[in-house]
Amino acid sequence: MEELKKKLEDILDVETVNDEDVLEEFDYWDSLAILSIISMASESYKKTFKAADIRECKTIGDLCKLILN
Repeated sequence: MEELKKKLEDILDVETVNDEDVLEEFDYWDSLAILSIISMASESYKKTFKAADIRECKTIGDLCKLILN
């Protein structure tokens, strides 16, 4: 999970992320971030998601669970 969090930190351009962090509160949480997460999940975790799947996540923890499960 730490590797995934590092990738999310890069995408969201922040120093650290925590499971409780609300996605919509990040300055860089936008459609480009969502596309970047979809691409990263495909390349790194061989998972395929739609933008709607990512948008359903409310927190970093939700997003990590979606990608890792």
